[in-house]
Amino acid sequence: MEMEATGKSKGEWIFSREFDDTVSYLSNHTKILGFNPFCHAVEQTAEEDIYRWHFRVTDPQQNPFDVIFYIRENQELLVTLPEELQDTDPESIPDDILNQHVVGRKITWEHHPWQEQIDDPEQYIFEGRAFANMLIQPESNAETKVDFDLRVDVKFTLYPAFSIIPEGIIRSMTNAGMSFIMQSATDKMFRSISRDFGRVRAV
Repeated sequence: MEMEATGKSKGEWIFSREFDDTVSYLSNHTKILGFNPFCHAVEQTAEEDIYRWHFRVTDPQQNPFDVIFYIRENQELLVTLPEELQDTDPESIPDDILNQHVVGRKITWEHHPWQEQIDDPEQYIFEGRAFANMLIQPESNAETKVDFDLRVDVKFTLYPAFSIIPEGIIRSMTNAGMSFIMQSATDKMFRSISRDFGRVRAV
């Protein structure tokens, strides 16, 4: 049986570290995903800013399958300029002036179409699509707020044992279960980051 499932996870955390340090740490794509218990490998491809994620998960009967993602990472510096600089080309503003008006940085992960076939249902290998926003903002007291929002879409083939269950029930169970697993994995990832980088608390 072929299925399409969507899972979501989100959360807000306060990092007990300066904004620049937190941005630098969270920009290490490979390192932070390595704390996700379902992440088998992350590697940068030959294309700039394109990563390959390999996640290994199990269905409700503990049958394994692999999900491959190709992801483009983008980073955007968020700046609020004073009125006297509103009409100025940002490219012409010196970095030291821009840095005085930084209000955050946004890291975006989005699905990147891959030119080669990924799905191999006989081997239980499937392509996933991931979309995430990580908004990083400086707070008072040398702290930093991180707002994380992730959505994953996967089309896959269930093991034959599930063919006896009505499709509507399976779909509902799969979406709910996938979101639960993703949220648990996200929470665990940020707890691991806390032990590695410094205190992180949920908001």
